[in-house]
Amino acid sequence: MTEITDTNQTLPAAVERFVLQWGDMGGKWGVNRSVSQIHALLYLSDRPMSAEEVADTLWLARSNVSNSIKELLAWNLIRRVPIKGERRDHFEAETDVWEIFTRIAAARKEREIDPAVTVLKSCVAEAQTDPSVNAVATERLKSMLEFVETMDRWSTEMLSVPRPKLASLLRLGARIVSLLPLGRAK
Repeated sequence: MTEITDTNQTLPAAVERFVLQWGDMGGKWGVNRSVSQIHALLYLSDRPMSAEEVADTLWLARSNVSNSIKELLAWNLIRRVPIKGERRDHFEAETDVWEIFTRIAAARKEREIDPAVTVLKSCVAEAQTDPSVNAVATERLKSMLEFVETMDRWSTEMLSVPRPKLASLLRLGARIVSLLPLGRAK
């Protein structure tokens, strides 16, 4: 990993490692690395930071930081914070991890799952009326649509469960399966 240092801004090793890892993880999830690193830095910061401070700390171009901040604002993961006597905008991240997860899940659903459902519905409808589409393809499209809609409904339901109950459910993990009447495996 590349060390993030500057004569003016030095991050503690644990913070630097988290910022770099969060950036790598974001990149694997299709989020720009800089966006993820900025989110990580603001998440761990004990005070709001200006875009200039972020750029200096992470050694990023000011234009990159500006665009990344716009994206983080759109995802509702950071907010502008007025600072008395300052003309520059300062930013801070949402720090409640449950809220972060909920906001990311809602945004990803809106940007990825909802359009996928729309396209799958259209494909199923078209395949059912087009005799040139083989029966196997039509059934697989229906199966995919059913799966995506089921997972979409489930995730929507889970996001509406009160946090304490959801946390308890997650801690139960696979043990919850033992409470369900599953019958014999086929």
